Amino acid sequence: MRGMFGLVLIAGVALAGSAVYLAKGYIGQTQTQLEQERALRAKVGPIVQVYVVTKTKNYGEELTAEDVQLVYWPQNSLPKGVFSEEAKLFPAGGKDRRYILRPMDRFEPILATKVTEPGQGAGLTGQIAKGMRAFAIKVDVASGVSGFVQPGDRVDVYWTGAVDGTGGELTRLIESSTRIIAVDQQADANAGAVVARTVTVLATPSQVARLAQAQATGRLALSLVGSGDDSISETIEVNSRELLDIQKKEVVQIEAAKVCTVIQRNGSERVEVPIPCTN
Repeated sequence: MRGMFGLVLIAGVALAGSAVYLAKGYIGQTQTQLEQERALRAKVGPIVQVYVVTKTKNYGEELTAEDVQLVYWPQNSLPKGVFSEEAKLFPAGGKDRRYILRPMDRFEPILATKVTEPGQGAGLTGQIAKGMRAFAIKVDVASGVSGFVQPGDRVDVYWTGAVDGTGGELTRLIESSTRIIAVDQQADANAGAVVARTVTVLATPSQVARLAQAQATGRLALSLVGSGDDSISETIEVNSRELLDIQKKEVVQIEAAKVCTVIQRNGSERVEVPIPCTN
């Protein structure tokens, strides 16, 4: 009987020891996972909910409540202008409709710059901010960058014309990084490359006046700016002489040799007789 009790006691101690060992290992593993999760959260930063589109949306399409959903997104990697509240995305219960201004892919966050204001259409007027104006520039296959300019691109505008005193025509950069909002009558960036006849740019009233004067007095040409180029172009001006490296000839005047004379009388005549100059 005592032997049986001893065996049971030994077995119980062994089982208890195994349970303690397993529990210790499980607690250690859980603690490691918690530490890894905390390190990941510290690295990623806060997580917030934002609205994304549930399917691809193209320019001009209406944005409805069925097209969006809330997803969790790292706050540190969110661009400006996202929507996290339904009341801000669809104010007045969606009565004032929003439309797509720029194409969006599935699960892309909805930005304020990619949709119209509530109740505003998706036409050209919807892209003109307060205080700005739209101005159309006449172009052809050469001046319009061979049809590769599309809405949303930025261009430098060059003027070429005749100016008095420059020795021919002059080309000058008059506007830098001007945003294009339409090509011909198409404001959709996905319309593809076309040989345009007019390009509509976004400009201030003073810029519109400069462009109108430039278009009336000369020829305008566009130069496409790279998508990641945020540099500001300096004043650029080239005339025909600088283009061909023509040096202006200077006229050198040579002073005539000095001649000294004296007047001698020969009866009633006066005769000039050369003599050496003393100074």
